[in-house]
Amino acid sequence: MTLDVAARQLDMSKSNLSRIETAQIGIKPRDVRAALALYQVTGADADALIEIARGAQQRGWWQNYSDVLPEWFEFYVGLEAEAATVRTYEAESVPGLLQTEAYAREIYRITAGEDGIERKVAARLHRQDVLHRDSPVRLSVVLNEAVLLRAVGGPAVMAAQLSHMARLAQLPNVTIHVLPFSAGGHPAMSTPYVILSFPDAADASVVYLDNLTMGLALEDVAQVHGYSLLHEELCRMALDPAASLTRLEQASRNFA
Repeated sequence: MTLDVAARQLDMSKSNLSRIETAQIGIKPRDVRAALALYQVTGADADALIEIARGAQQRGWWQNYSDVLPEWFEFYVGLEAEAATVRTYEAESVPGLLQTEAYAREIYRITAGEDGIERKVAARLHRQDVLHRDSPVRLSVVLNEAVLLRAVGGPAVMAAQLSHMARLAQLPNVTIHVLPFSAGGHPAMSTPYVILSFPDAADASVVYLDNLTMGLALEDVAQVHGYSLLHEELCRMALDPAASLTRLEQASRNFA
């Protein structure tokens, strides 16, 4: 049975099933039961595997926030935690990995309301550990200049947020490009994205797209390659890292 066929029968994405099979993410007992039924495993063997799943399920920190993180976003956070490189373009807001606590709180308040807001903010801040761990993720961000000008939470919040990004931009594993309005039209005007690549070259890169209610992981080689070329083009059109840092610092002063 191919991965495509099995994933469809189990009602999960191919990337999710692949990472379960390679022990990159854990599997819930109910999904073990579904897989056993699909693969026609019964009796003592099935009972033993279900018991293993109950007692030895690998848990990532994000699963402790399952009350406030939808399952489709938990899946993304699991990928992000395993990634070696993250490349992203944002048109309207600061990427989660670069947000301050105050900015994150305002984003959640605006887009999702007050329900569970403190736990959501805590989860977002926890995600940022990937930038500071022993083998930190290499982060490449392209920001539309509008992100620097939209006053989320008011001037004080924005000034602190922009200063925070300016500091992070000086880390050896973080690169920030500002795409100025003067660059004109560009090929990502309708599509913010994240491209995740992993330490093991055998693990295919993934493009992740999301909105308020769902996420989509693209694994097709041609699609990933297309987004990779898109990211290179945006970096070429944007200000270089030094000029981008200057622009961040200038924008922060304008809010101060």
